[in-house]
Amino acid sequence: MATSQVETVRTGADKIKLVGALLLVVAAVAGFYLLSKQGSFAQWGALTVGLIAAAATFLVSEQGKQLLAFGKDSWKEVKKVVWPTRKESLQMTLYVFAFVVVMALFLWLTDKTLEWALYDLILGWRS
Repeated sequence: MATSQVETVRTGADKIKLVGALLLVVAAVAGFYLLSKQGSFAQWGALTVGLIAAAATFLVSEQGKQLLAFGKDSWKEVKKVVWPTRKESLQMTLYVFAFVVVMALFLWLTDKTLEWALYDLILGWRS
């Protein structure tokens, strides 16, 4: 049985990219609040540009590339799934609702039976 090992190589450039992305997020949020007197267009523009720049910086780092590769692999796996038809989905939903109703009635009946047995027959609290 072969085991695969994943090695993570973190270079100085990748660390700088990640720190830069974090600083861009902080700058975008700070710019949003600092530009409050300039109007909402300037605020949202600064926030949007800063977050896009941060995302771009992150995506060119090794961790960003790994995230993109994971997303692509996940999308390939989702395409392989055999999804149920509308009819099958409706049937299963009705089965679940029917089971819930039957179980609710069973639990209610059990509760009332135990209540009757305990309070009326054994303790005699109700007249």
